[in-house]
Formats: sequence, structure tokens, C-alpha cells
Amino acid sequence: MKNAAAFLLAVLGDNNSPSAEDIKKIFASVGAEADDDRIELLLSQVKGKDISELIAAGREKLASVPCGGGVAVAAAAPAASPGAPAAETKEEKVEEKEDTDGVSQNPS
Repeated sequence: MKNAAAFLLAVLGDNNSPSAEDIKKIFASVGAEADDDRIELLLSQVKGKDISELIAAGREKLASVPCGGGVAVAAAAPAASPGAPAAETKEEKVEEKEDTDGVSQNPS
């Protein structure tokens, strides 16, 4: 992923066909190590292709990836069974405790 990011940074810098050396310079500028094999693999996969078309194809693929969220929320808050009593809230417990102190809450 970092190789692709460095490649895209080079393209944003008006280098439409970055070389391995261009990508290595980007890594060196931030003190990161470059993996020559992965850089060469990336360059072989994008050689002769338009970057705009690659990005558009990637967006189409990402559109089909499930994002989750709804399932996790439903699993975290299971529905109460029909015969189960409702759980008391913290607020109800506080009111109940105040009532048993023997002090009237309504001044007369």
C-alpha cells in the first residue's frame, strides 16, 4: 500500500511515469525503507496504464466491499424476550432511593 501511495505522490508531482528511483526518493524523503521487489512488482502492474482508469476501477471494486456497522450494533444490543421484565435504568434507581430516605421531596 505504501508503494502505491508513493507512486501516486510521484504522479501528483507531474511525473506521469514514475521510475523505481523516483519512488525510492519519496521513501528516502520521509526516512522510510523501500522494498525493491514490491516497487518493481507495482511498476510492472501499472506499466502502460492510465492512472485515472486504475483509480476508477479501484473505486468500482471498493463499492462492493461491505462496510459493516449495522450488524455489530444489532449484535451488541440484543432485543429483550417478550416475557422478560424491563431493566431498571439508573435514573429509576436514584428516584427509588430518594423515596426511601424518609425526606419529602415536595416542600409544603
